[in-house]
Amino acid sequence: MSKIDYVLTPTTFSDLVGWDEDDPSPLFSAMRDCLDHIEAVKPYRPGSLGLTTDDLLPLLKAAAGFSLSGPDAARHFFEEQCIPLMIRRRYEKPGFVTGFFEPEVDVSDHPDEIYRYPFYRRPSDLIDIDDGNRPSSIDPSYVFARSRDGRIDLYPDRGEIDRGYLQGQGLEIAWAKSKVDVFFTHVQGAARLKYRDGHVERITYAAKAGHVFSAIGRLLIDRGEIDSATVSMQTIRDWLLENPAKVDEVLWHNRSYIFFRKAPVAGLDQGPIAAAKVPLVAGRSLAVDRLIHTFGFPFFIRSQTLTHLDAGKPFARTMLALDTGSAIVGPARGDIFTGSGYDAGEQAGVIKHPADFYILVPKAAASRFVS
Repeated sequence: MSKIDYVLTPTTFSDLVGWDEDDPSPLFSAMRDCLDHIEAVKPYRPGSLGLTTDDLLPLLKAAAGFSLSGPDAARHFFEEQCIPLMIRRRYEKPGFVTGFFEPEVDVSDHPDEIYRYPFYRRPSDLIDIDDGNRPSSIDPSYVFARSRDGRIDLYPDRGEIDRGYLQGQGLEIAWAKSKVDVFFTHVQGAARLKYRDGHVERITYAAKAGHVFSAIGRLLIDRGEIDSATVSMQTIRDWLLENPAKVDEVLWHNRSYIFFRKAPVAGLDQGPIAAAKVPLVAGRSLAVDRLIHTFGFPFFIRSQTLTHLDAGKPFARTMLALDTGSAIVGPARGDIFTGSGYDAGEQAGVIKHPADFYILVPKAAASRFVS
């Protein structure tokens, strides 16, 4: 998607409905984490919008030296540092948000008749591909493929892997009781694994087989199995539970397959580490299209109809772009991280709402977008 497909409209903080009631204080620790990662590891890759880590650094450094003293001061910080730009795709409705969370899954460190469904590490025959090594037969959307016998081809998909392609390679991290739990962990990209002896570990995204994500909810709607007005993670899970003979065929419709790595985090009170390589903050972290946006930038998201996260009030929060996802496509498309565990899943599973997207751009960089 090119920059001409975006409509960027400069506005003011006084025009952001709900801004005066928001408390952006939880973002400051995450901004310090982003700064630490950029300085110690590497800058974030810029998206096609044209904003870079260099554009972001003045904001992050100012945040690192800022002394929080309440919601008013936190809002004033952003008002002094940034200009809000409303962002949407040309000729389309504003934006759309969904939700994601960190599941907690019961697992075993060895398989048996109950724990039969593995979480896999990245295989050795899975390689990154780009324009330099991609065969002409593989679509440019693929960034992973299989290398074997000196040849690069498509990696086996979900169905082939479920039918045993990776067996015997010692790639299993742990085994779950339900293939549906494994599938939805793939969709979320991370999980807390609760072992039978009570200890908890974390896994997070390491790579994927490369195939395009295909939503099974859309499949079930198109088949008339679920009403589009009520489709959610919960209704999809219920349908799979009620139709065990059809589970494999439906899950295999989504050819995408995710591989994981263990991801230790100091304290389970922190969120999982996602694509921006810093812990997610519940209710304040946003997954965005990384081909368009650059990690670490703040957004203000407003949805009149999303009310269950704020006791019946319309959602209006400042958030940080800290993750991405295969289904998150477009300049005004986001996934709200609701936290970890069952309750967070109940919240995330029913988020599907139109929303206004404002990216808060440091003033020096914003001048490039203001005529």
